[in-house]
Amino acid sequence: MPMSRVPLAVIAGILGFLLYIGVAVALADFVLPQHWLLQVLYFTLAGVAWVWPVGRLMRWAARK
Repeated sequence: MPMSRVPLAVIAGILGFLLYIGVAVALADFVLPQHWLLQVLYFTLAGVAWVWPVGRLMRWAARK
């Protein structure tokens, strides 16, 4: 019996999110010495950019 998509999506989502956090934090080191407006733009984008891939992953897991 093949594995359901939901457990695969959960594992992929958690691992992907941890990788995303690591990359976002590493890139933040380059942004922190910059102008405050660039910091606001970066952290706003980094704070919401994960939504698109997670939404696609959830739609994929919900398909039958």
